[in-house]
Order: sequence, then structure tokens, then C-alpha cells
Amino acid sequence: MKRFFYTLMLIGAVSFVFADDSSVRAQGIARGVEPAVIRDAELERESLHNLQVARHYFRLKKAYKAALLRCEEIIAGNPTFTRVDEALYLAGMSSVRLAENKGKQRTDVAADKLRDDARSYLTRVSTEFPDSEFRKPAEDELRALGTPPAATKQAAKSDVQ
Repeated sequence: MKRFFYTLMLIGAVSFVFADDSSVRAQGIARGVEPAVIRDAELERESLHNLQVARHYFRLKKAYKAALLRCEEIIAGNPTFTRVDEALYLAGMSSVRLAENKGKQRTDVAADKLRDDARSYLTRVSTEFPDSEFRKPAEDELRALGTPPAATKQAAKSDVQ
């Protein structure tokens, strides 16, 4: 009887290990489904912290240079960040404010260069993130800078080709 029981257990264990039915292995990897973007949790956490600090610098302290540096760190270090659209928008708006000599900090970068950088950041928000809540404000700011969104989209398309 003992021998029969052990044999039955062995057969059950072997059939469980070699079973290919997906209902048997609930914790397996999903087949045929690839994640669109693989994100590093620690890098996401660090980028979110930098974004929160950049928001604080931009909105409360009017330290646009510090906000711009934080946003540029996010954009360069984590281009797949879930909130990169907001980082691009804040970078663009910080560049605009620095070009206008607003805020508590000054920079030695020329105003024309800052405006060009702002156009670049805001154009990316407008073209790469059509569903973003920052798209419309970015397009409005592009119009104020003298670059309508349609012209920037054409320029972005010609750069890609």
C-alpha cells in the first residue's frame, strides 16, 4: 500500500511539472504579450522625486534655472519616465521664463538659445504626447513664442525623415 501511494505521488508530481496547460500554471509568464516599455522601479522613483522638486522650484520658489536642471536630468536620465511629458513642459516653461529674465535666478545662456530650447521641449510635448494634459498649454505657449504648432509638427516630421 505504501509503495502504491508513493508511486501515485510521483506520477502526480511529474504530471504537474510537465503539464503545459495554462490553467495549471497560474503564475507563469503571459505568452504572446510583451510589455511595451520595461521600467526600472528605482529609476522611476528617483525621477518622480526630481519632478516633484522641479515643480516646487518652478511654482513656489520661482527658481527656473534649478527647475530646468532637474527636468533636464529626468529627460536625459530616464526618457521612458511615465511623466516625461510634464518634465518636458516644465523644462520648456522654465526656459521661457529664464529668457524673459523672470524669477530669482539668472543664467549666462543667451535668451535666443533659451527660447529655442523652449520651442524644442514644448514641440516634443505637442508631437510626442497627443493625449497629455500639457499638450494644449504647450501649443499655446508655442503660439506665444511665435511658432504655431502646425509649423513645429512639420519641422519635427522633416527631422525624422
